[in-house]
Amino acid sequence: MTIATFDRAGLEKALLDDLPDLLTEVRDRLVEHWPDYAAFLDTDRAAVLGPAELFVHRLLDMSLANLRSPEQPTHDRADAAVRPVFEEIGRRQLREGHDLTRLLTAFQLGARIAWRHVAATALRLEFAPDNLAALADSVFVFVNQLSFSAANGYVQEQIGDAVARERRREELANLLLDGRASTEAIRTVAAQAAWRIPDTAAVVIYSGEHHAATTLVARLEPGALPIRRNGLVVGAIVPDPSGPGRRLQLSRELAGMGAVVGNAVTVAQLPRSLEIARIAVRLRSTGVLTDDPVFTDEHLDALIVWRDEALVAALRDEMLAPLEGETDAARERLAETLASWLRHFGDRQAIAHELSIHPQTVRYRMARLRTLYGERLDDPDSRARLFLALEWPGP
Repeated sequence: MTIATFDRAGLEKALLDDLPDLLTEVRDRLVEHWPDYAAFLDTDRAAVLGPAELFVHRLLDMSLANLRSPEQPTHDRADAAVRPVFEEIGRRQLREGHDLTRLLTAFQLGARIAWRHVAATALRLEFAPDNLAALADSVFVFVNQLSFSAANGYVQEQIGDAVARERRREELANLLLDGRASTEAIRTVAAQAAWRIPDTAAVVIYSGEHHAATTLVARLEPGALPIRRNGLVVGAIVPDPSGPGRRLQLSRELAGMGAVVGNAVTVAQLPRSLEIARIAVRLRSTGVLTDDPVFTDEHLDALIVWRDEALVAALRDEMLAPLEGETDAARERLAETLASWLRHFGDRQAIAHELSIHPQTVRYRMARLRTLYGERLDDPDSRARLFLALEWPGP
């Protein structure tokens, strides 16, 4: 052990004096492949000197510690003074749009140049071989620690950026569904959320258990905005649902989820898409709609009819009242025949074929229906109301 011959003060002064030349060499080597880093060393030399001096101080601390206890090298982590500096360097890389791999590769280049300068200085000061070995070990270990700190800062900034962006996306979804935000407010939040405002959009609502709704959003493309209520994901806003191939894509993404896709509308009309989707969710839960997923624009007639269940029930009660005096079996047969008669515009052969009965049976049933309904069967308005009452039976 030659700690006594380790001239800490002399080496430290020499290395600090040499820092400008070392940084210049690093800058020259960076120009070809990392011109932005090279430019940074030119324009922000004062900002770089601080971390570089910390590097020198910590390097010598580590070398001496390793010489004192070679069986227990102090390689575990960068100290509290140095780590935050390089974590901030990593954070800055992400904020400026740089790739982490480029930064770490530049660190390795800097490490090689730094070692050449450290070794040349130590040899000039006639350091013993074991001291040189301790210095070499410390240089590369410490650079690895700094690389880890920078990478950690980069990742933490990524996480923070993703969390902030996700909050903005949820805020944007709320603004769009509220219907009261100004166009300028929506544009501002959309820019902050990195969300391109599409020509049209639709609301997707999950109609199953809420704990599985996150799966629904995960299946959708990255452009989907999550909709949360009371901390739970209940759906999403999807851009351009009517684009080429989009319906098939959504069908595949949402298959088996019990989802409802609202009408494609402009972003200003999204509250309306939400309202329609909510009606469809209710009708799906009662069995009126059975598609999976349900596309509301394919069921607008049912949605219009069933928007108010009480009105539908009242219509059915009124239009089917003449059948109340019949037995249950007779009432079912007559209602079935009347619905077919309305669908086929009175074509007896078509009715018989649809119901698999004899045309004479059709004649007999229609005679009974004329007795019960009278002139109402010849009135266009009455026929339209009968058709609605028969085509959309109660859930």
